[in-house]
Amino acid sequence: MTPIETAAAVAVLALAVSLGLVAHELAHAAVLRAAGVAYRIDWFPGDDTGVLGAGLRGRWAAVRPRATAETPAWVLRCSAVMPLALAAPLALVPFGFVPDPFAGEGVARFAAVGWMACALPSPQDFSVLWYADAAVAEATDTSATDESPAA
Repeated sequence: MTPIETAAAVAVLALAVSLGLVAHELAHAAVLRAAGVAYRIDWFPGDDTGVLGAGLRGRWAAVRPRATAETPAWVLRCSAVMPLALAAPLALVPFGFVPDPFAGEGVARFAAVGWMACALPSPQDFSVLWYADAAVAEATDTSATDESPAA
């Protein structure tokens, strides 16, 4: 690769990862919104480092569901693994509906790699997947203590 092609590949990879990180978090939010679960999106979370520090660390957004006692655990689980849907376009490659980005030369393969990296659930997502029941139980415990009668 020439230096120009390398610079273009790096730029495309960075752009794909940037867009993919936002799409990853919006995929979580889409499930929560469809199920009627309240949530909050924090853009560039990380008060200690500011926007630039959060952006460089890859923390562009974070979805924080507000689970209640009525929130089904399966909704939290579906929300946790929903970023896997970002891989759907490449799942259509074997059927011929979408051209293979890795078949030719060019920067499309770098965009595909960056996008696919964002389709993977994060360790936090896997934690929600396995411990969604605990999150709902914690919300139940919190709401029970908030409703205690005043003396």
